[in-house]
Amino acid sequence: MQNLPYVKALRAIAHPYRACAEYDALFNHAMRELTLYHCEHTSGYQRWLADQGLDKQAIMALDDWSKLPFLFANYFKRNLILSESADDDALELTSSGTTGQKSRMRYDPASITAAQYMVNCIFDYYGWNTPDQPCNYLLLSYEPAGAITLGTAYTDQFLCKYAPANRACYALRHNGQGNEFDPFGAITALQQFAQEGLPVRIFGFPAFLWFTLQRMKQMGLPALKLHPESLVFLGGGWKTHVDQSIPKEELYRRLTEQLGIPDARCRDGYGSVEHPVPYVECSRHNFHVPVYARAYVRHTANLTCQPYGEPGFLHFISPYITSCPAHSIVTSDLAVLHSGKSCGCELDTDWFELLGRAGTSKNRSCAIAASELIKRS
Repeated sequence: MQNLPYVKALRAIAHPYRACAEYDALFNHAMRELTLYHCEHTSGYQRWLADQGLDKQAIMALDDWSKLPFLFANYFKRNLILSESADDDALELTSSGTTGQKSRMRYDPASITAAQYMVNCIFDYYGWNTPDQPCNYLLLSYEPAGAITLGTAYTDQFLCKYAPANRACYALRHNGQGNEFDPFGAITALQQFAQEGLPVRIFGFPAFLWFTLQRMKQMGLPALKLHPESLVFLGGGWKTHVDQSIPKEELYRRLTEQLGIPDARCRDGYGSVEHPVPYVECSRHNFHVPVYARAYVRHTANLTCQPYGEPGFLHFISPYITSCPAHSIVTSDLAVLHSGKSCGCELDTDWFELLGRAGTSKNRSCAIAASELIKRS
């Protein structure tokens, strides 16, 4: 990889939520540096920027990154865009392909290391990195068969490094042809974990955790009391089960009621294979933007940048990736952006409230259609 001193310096920040002028200036330098890198090392990128009125001189003067041309995350479902750094050492990951198309993303060693370092810093910040405390794991994700290429499975495997695994149970078992949900296996694992007394870490899709809790209730099983330092860290959304989704407050309440896990130890994470920067709930369950990134919201009709409090598509900026020009990317997720101080927790960085995924849904209350937001705007 080319020498990118500002990018490397931003990647090395240890405090993930320290909002200050020094880090703002470093972020601006890193974004200019990385954008110029892709102009030189990603075929067609410089011409694409020029077509939108942005030359190298304009890039060097830019500090409002909402004005940097963006790619849609869905673009990666049809195209694999690579820079010169995406060679044979690059890691290729795919999305789950819930809508029938999978995104393919390739990460060179420096880019995937940067994304993992961000997770390291966030787990350190919240005190979840406990190398001396073995844990049992319930992984609400795909049991791997061979090499792990699915982004969600890769993430869950990676998260197991923060506490030694006594043993692990997968809820989505591999059956030789694919994966299927095993609620009875998940329940049995939780019962055994409660008896063993070690902290339990539950990672993965919220839908399958909810289905497990529901099955326990339907079977009339008594509540369990897991170790108080157990941790629930969810991610990946409800996928094809969005019509059965519930407010996360209800899920967290049931986790406390049925498994004895305190509310403060129940968190959700947001990210994607196209943009794996980690957005993690604070103690008040809001997704704060770490110092390694910036977030904006785009109007659903004309894609203009929305002010705080107005809904639209999430737009993320981060100068972490050299293997692909995915440093300015608009998702299909709908959200509202808020100023950091409005949260009420100890963090000062901006945070966003997820409204759902754009498009139609079986349950209109769980995923707001883009057309509805257009009417509201």
